[in-house]
Amino acid sequence: MRWLKFGIIIVLFLGGVYAVSMTFVDENKNFTIEKEINYPIDKVYPQFNNLQNFARWNSFFTDNKNLTLQFYTPYEGKGSAMTYRDKKDDSTFGDIFIRYENPEKTLKLQLFEGKRNTLYTIDLKFIPQNDKTKIVWYVHTPKRPFLERSLNLISEDFWISNIDKSMKTLYHLLGNKVDKETQRESLKFDSLMVEQQDSQLLLGINVTTKNVKDALFKNIVMNHNKVLNYVKMDLAKKDDEYGEPVMINDADNFKDKEVSYFYGIPLSKKEAVSDNNFSFRTIESGKYYVIFYQGSYEGRVKAIQQLLTKAKHDTMRIGDLQQTFLEEPTTDNKTVMKLSLPVYK
Repeated sequence: MRWLKFGIIIVLFLGGVYAVSMTFVDENKNFTIEKEINYPIDKVYPQFNNLQNFARWNSFFTDNKNLTLQFYTPYEGKGSAMTYRDKKDDSTFGDIFIRYENPEKTLKLQLFEGKRNTLYTIDLKFIPQNDKTKIVWYVHTPKRPFLERSLNLISEDFWISNIDKSMKTLYHLLGNKVDKETQRESLKFDSLMVEQQDSQLLLGINVTTKNVKDALFKNIVMNHNKVLNYVKMDLAKKDDEYGEPVMINDADNFKDKEVSYFYGIPLSKKEAVSDNNFSFRTIESGKYYVIFYQGSYEGRVKAIQQLLTKAKHDTMRIGDLQQTFLEEPTTDNKTVMKLSLPVYK
């Protein structure tokens, strides 16, 4: 009995301490987060005022694979809305609305969360800075009941972590999208160039096949479809969430009777892969000799020989050849690709 009384006294004491400490915690939180992204405003803004785009890179949605999303017209700008719901957790759901828009300058969003319709307001300010965009997030959290104010102590850290992660994903997503557009506008075919290329993370498969007429290209098409279907269907990636497919192989194995290669699609980060046929491979950043080529797949050999001759003339060591398909490999005589040969001293 004495222990029971002692326990009650301890609980009451701790409760009193907690209650007193809550008097020093604000009933709601307002905080500002500033981020800069290396893409112009006309590329960045549509990723915010279109909630379908917004949900593709915001980690609040992408980190929970159990969420179902529904979008309502208009799909962008003032008046657009979306709902989310966790299929396995009935307590996790909410609605997001765009309440105000000043195009490429300001957005005002409202988030209603859970059964209480807990209201968060998110004001976004966009500041163009040449080819960059500064984004200022003004977040206003809801008023909490007295005994729930401790949640305000962690809310800011949660929002900062979420926004940091989301902006990194957005950067990679825009990189895939903008790089594709830029490449199409400025391609110079059959000219040997030197580039400093960034690293890439590829998800793909290892393959060995015969190197006889038509057989190699047909094998590439088959494995392209296999990898693409896995990325789009199993991983649920949208078109702007992955990069151009890349084939990696020995630069001079076009002369061999059999060809071994890795065929992969660039992703922004590693994810759990349930099929053991697929694996991740990293392409390191560095100096590359590059030729853009279009024509029959067999005709690429001449361009590859140009790269090898240049490397030999410059007394450079070489790595594996990377064949980036700028258009999906479907027809043997209409390939469009970037041939990249890593070189080292």
